[in-house]
Amino acid sequence: MIVETLRVFVTVVEQSNFSRAAELLNLSQPGVSLHIRNLENEFGVKLMHRSPKHVKMTEAGEILYKHAKQILALYETAREEICLLRDVVTGTLKIGASFTIGEYILPGLLAQFAGQYPQVDMKVKIANTEEIAQGIRASELDIGLVEGTVRYSDIQVKPFMEDEMILIAPPGHPLSSVQKAEPGMLQDLVWVLRETGSGTRAFSDQFIRDNDLVIKRSFVFSSSQGVKEAVAAGLGVAMLSRLVVKKELEAGEVCSVPIKDKRFTREFSILQAVTSVSTMAMKMFLQKLRTL
Repeated sequence: MIVETLRVFVTVVEQSNFSRAAELLNLSQPGVSLHIRNLENEFGVKLMHRSPKHVKMTEAGEILYKHAKQILALYETAREEICLLRDVVTGTLKIGASFTIGEYILPGLLAQFAGQYPQVDMKVKIANTEEIAQGIRASELDIGLVEGTVRYSDIQVKPFMEDEMILIAPPGHPLSSVQKAEPGMLQDLVWVLRETGSGTRAFSDQFIRDNDLVIKRSFVFSSSQGVKEAVAAGLGVAMLSRLVVKKELEAGEVCSVPIKDKRFTREFSILQAVTSVSTMAMKMFLQKLRTL
């Protein structure tokens, strides 16, 4: 079927490698090569330049790749709409989430969704906001769920939930006993931060800029878990989502530091490619997401 041949072609292009494509598709490498040769024979043009390590598309290959993605998306939509006649939602759903959402919201949501739609195959990637945005742009992900600002002309961004950000400090820190901290009390502190590209880091940086804070020293961790563990150990203060530190606050492992006359919130957003064709599995997942 031509759909399977186009699927092989798209996979080779996205992996830039015949061997990796063969592994993903559970095909032999000669089988993958045969699919590509058949396409080139059908169109009468060379679609790819091959080398032992890389695959590079020709101009004709780029044209076919663009339309093949659309054809495959439309095929998947048609297949799922036909399945709906039997009240069945199927297909593959590739979801990317930034760390806060991926570790504290997505697991419960996926458990509910999987129970309701057991025939949907779900693949999940957890990374920072910028990496998820790039995954959407590269068509590696169907849906991205992120905190932080994303501005790309080829990505549509839709808020779906509000998140509260709080300043935390270790027990015994001078700020831990303050009822309402003044911005001036936040000068010359040691900060524990997320890495650049993280939505949490972007929020922290903006908070520091807005209050003209001087940082005595900073430590950078690549996960929110690392940040809160560092704060609990007494390394410094940090700005994190209340969702992330809920258990630690209840256990007294870290302390919330209220800022006078301030409450800090940010939006969690849904990312999709502007050219994305929504499958039924995507529609059902987004519908579930909006019930949060």
